[in-house]
Amino acid sequence: MTRSTAPGARIGIVLKGYPRLSETFIAQEIHALEQRGFALTIFSLRRPTDGAMHPIHGEIAAPVVYLPEYLYQEPRRVWRAWQVARRLPGYRAARASWLADLARDRSARRGRRFGQALVLAAELPPDIVHLHAHFLHTPTSVTRYAAQMRGLAFSVSAHAKDIWTTPAWDKREKIADCDWLTTCTRANAEHLRTLAPSPDRVDLAYHGLDLTRFPPPPEVPANADPRRPVTLLTVGRAVEKKGFDDLLAALARLPAAPPWRLVHVGDGPLRPRLQALADTLGIADRVSFRGALPQQEVLSCYRAADLFVLPSRVVADGDRDGLPNVLMEAQSQRLACVATAISGIPELIEDGVTGLLVPERDRDALAAALARLIGDPVLRRRLGNAGFERTRRDFTLDAGLDRIAARLSASLAAAASPAA
Repeated sequence: MTRSTAPGARIGIVLKGYPRLSETFIAQEIHALEQRGFALTIFSLRRPTDGAMHPIHGEIAAPVVYLPEYLYQEPRRVWRAWQVARRLPGYRAARASWLADLARDRSARRGRRFGQALVLAAELPPDIVHLHAHFLHTPTSVTRYAAQMRGLAFSVSAHAKDIWTTPAWDKREKIADCDWLTTCTRANAEHLRTLAPSPDRVDLAYHGLDLTRFPPPPEVPANADPRRPVTLLTVGRAVEKKGFDDLLAALARLPAAPPWRLVHVGDGPLRPRLQALADTLGIADRVSFRGALPQQEVLSCYRAADLFVLPSRVVADGDRDGLPNVLMEAQSQRLACVATAISGIPELIEDGVTGLLVPERDRDALAAALARLIGDPVLRRRLGNAGFERTRRDFTLDAGLDRIAARLSASLAAAASPAA
């Protein structure tokens, strides 16, 4: 296990929002880095909007600094930051980078990113010697400008939407400027390496699962009562790329027997529309929308379910899932999974071996896969057990975190060297 080798030096972690229920994988990484001896400070571009936190958020020791979400809300703070930042040796270079970006992206968002970078650079404590951004879009823009002002190196964790909705020119320049970048699927890594000045600039580190938080489920007797509905579970924000409308339409095509019920965990802007769709399709009495839940309650939902389904898809602006942690979480509880063959999902699920894969947006194929698993408890157990073994063997937390920790240790060592 790699541990920090630079006592007294801190890393600034730049996030879009913190804490967030939907970004457990980031909290898991931050906590694991602290356990490895890294001293961290979190800089968040937005304040939390969720009404609850996961237990892991309470275990993270890093202080949190909230940058101004909108510049007009804290004009004096932004003005004071500019007064400091404009005297920094890298200010001219950062301003030139921002103006070049602004010429290609004339939006208020681009101006806000520079203002947030001013505050970050001006208020950055002297013991922070390296910056690390989660997500390649907004957080990396802010981090890049601030790092230029301060003369610091920075690194990036790229995930899903941030990769596929960011213009190629923006990705190319950020990858060229950062020290290194890590991403969580092979599909992501192969794409980003085509934009990198050298392939070794981009590393692959799966998020993995903290098995101490997702221990094996207790043994339960097989359900032999055909009158008991088979419980299907899906977990994810109600947004277009999750394909939940495809799921509801597929379920509406299933025969009346064997009986089933669906539990959806997650909030999001499309939730009211999905509830209305379930009613229109005549299946509202068999669908339960639970909203966003803390991790412990989500674990209880996994353990109460018979199978898991996630019909992710690529949407018009390119947004898509990477390798959703919820699939690993479901497999850690021996649930057979049905998912779509997009992005990094086939890196975890092998069709017919560790789960079932169907083409995205194919509601007939999704209905057929669900009907197959609902009607075959033996197949559910076989796939669930195989997925359980695969997750525990190849997708644990430590392997990916050790790679990231080694990179961060090297960055801290470089910052501390006389040539840095």
